[in-house]
Amino acid sequence: MIGWGWFYLSTVLDDFSRYIIAWKLCTTMKAEDVTDTLTIALQASACDSARVVQRPRLLSDNGPSYVSSDLAAWLSDKGMEHTRGAPCHPQTQGKIERWHQTLKNRILLENYFLPGDLEQQVAAFVDHYNHRRYHESLDNLTPADVYFGRGDIITLERERIKRETIKQRRLLHRDAAA
Repeated sequence: MIGWGWFYLSTVLDDFSRYIIAWKLCTTMKAEDVTDTLTIALQASACDSARVVQRPRLLSDNGPSYVSSDLAAWLSDKGMEHTRGAPCHPQTQGKIERWHQTLKNRILLENYFLPGDLEQQVAAFVDHYNHRRYHESLDNLTPADVYFGRGDIITLERERIKRETIKQRRLLHRDAAA
């Protein structure tokens, strides 16, 4: 960022739905920044207060903040497992890597002079990504649709509309042919 230095984006993405649960702009990427983002994610998903059968698991790369003993102690205290991808193999974290590439392609088109401007743009894009951007890999649903369990209802409604449309087209075609 011009005149401010580097900013890092710490993001928690739900692996099943690709929903961005939490994110935080940081001036460093220390274990404390990661735990802050994870705390936000646990609160947003209610996994910190709800009784869950399987605790969330962290999948990350091998960056210094992720291999630190501070993070390991924090995760242990929360009862969470930590899986790290193989070194030099970003495909293990393919979904979050793709998210960051999509974000960069949109965000880096402009220059930002204040951290608040960058934070506002990231927030707007996260909202767009979660609630308005359809994903082909999610059967053309948004991450929010899948994360909040609306996917099946939407898919069934689409199928109903498709059947009705085909029925109407057949009737129109039959009438036009007669």
